[in-house]
Amino acid sequence: MKRGYLLRLYLLISYAFPLVAPRLLRRRLARGKETPARWTEKLGQSLGPRPDGPLIWLHGVGLGEVLSLRGLITRLADARPDASFLVTSTTAASAQVFAKNLPPRTLHQFLPIDAPPYRRRFLDHFRPDLCVWAEQDIWPGFVSDAARRGIPQAVIAARMNAKSHRAHHRARSLYRDLYRAMARVTAQDSATAGHLTQLGARGPVAITGSLKPGAVPLACDCAELHLIAGAFAGRTVWAVAPSHRADEDIALAAHDLLRQTDPTALLIIAPRFPDRRDAIAAACHLPLKRRSRGELPDIDDAIWLCDTFGDLGLIYRLTPTVLIGGTFDNTAGHNPWEAAALHTAILHGPCVGNFATDFAMLDDVNAARRVNDAPQLAQAVQSPGSLAHNATQVIAAASTQTDTLARDLLKLLGSAHG
Repeated sequence: MKRGYLLRLYLLISYAFPLVAPRLLRRRLARGKETPARWTEKLGQSLGPRPDGPLIWLHGVGLGEVLSLRGLITRLADARPDASFLVTSTTAASAQVFAKNLPPRTLHQFLPIDAPPYRRRFLDHFRPDLCVWAEQDIWPGFVSDAARRGIPQAVIAARMNAKSHRAHHRARSLYRDLYRAMARVTAQDSATAGHLTQLGARGPVAITGSLKPGAVPLACDCAELHLIAGAFAGRTVWAVAPSHRADEDIALAAHDLLRQTDPTALLIIAPRFPDRRDAIAAACHLPLKRRSRGELPDIDDAIWLCDTFGDLGLIYRLTPTVLIGGTFDNTAGHNPWEAAALHTAILHGPCVGNFATDFAMLDDVNAARRVNDAPQLAQAVQSPGSLAHNATQVIAAASTQTDTLARDLLKLLGSAHG
């Protein structure tokens, strides 16, 4: 692997990371930003056992990225029964939710900080046979060390908007070295493919779309689902998830309109950040039953606050219709495919920049619907039409790209053993 000036400088600076890393991690732990039993994984310590046989390592920075990997891992596992999978991420939420949705033969670890001793311990211990970087998070030290060890690497389903490309371009010689170390680079869209090519990715950058349509449905507890569904029987139930304040405001206004004609209608609010629970209750101006307390709404309760992590699999199974959160403010959207996979009709606001391609795919074939205000939202909840059915057909077509990607990655794994 070629090491230009910026990469050599980064690798030199990374020797200083251990001087501050433990202290910073302990501060984050004190603020609840790290997992108490696992934070030392970020120092290359307390690593889980390496499975026997070929090991495919896949990295996604956070919750959305690691969940999107599940469909790809399932396909790889079906094709290679002898292989196991190591998924790394950096956020506490990603580990918590991923633990409830582990694909076959898969282990999760937090990615160590990109410092030489931490990288060495991690790579010496796991000895991956293939490294896959998902979407947008690649670390120069790990890329360099993996290349030196002869481990094939790929960047898959990359996405890079114009703003991000400008930022990357300022360090283009660094990214040129990183992308040229990859045996395969794929992008979600043509704009990203062009950006990666300008940054030095070798060969044609294949456009393979998002991994998210190919992901398997989120898991839930079937016994709990049956219990709660029975309690909601006969009611109009819908949700706003994963929600932020702007989404909740418009959902509450729409729900007031619904309750005028359907007094038993129930709105489930599933906040993206459950620690906002008290602020949400205050905005609703009425006592709320909360899932975090083990409470279920009575027939007279208009709202249920689902203020726990990792329950979208339950919520989407309970609700025929959902307003996807983050689409009424600069959050710029959340993943719609998790709801689509569970046959939930998708509604969204106008702010979908982070998932523009995804929502466009769905909107163009009437598999999702944009709403701009509370009256439109209330009307769409009452009459979702064939949104859920159409989304299922879109998923089937889009998932073929994940099938192709899995086959291509297994060729790289084969080359590692050739």
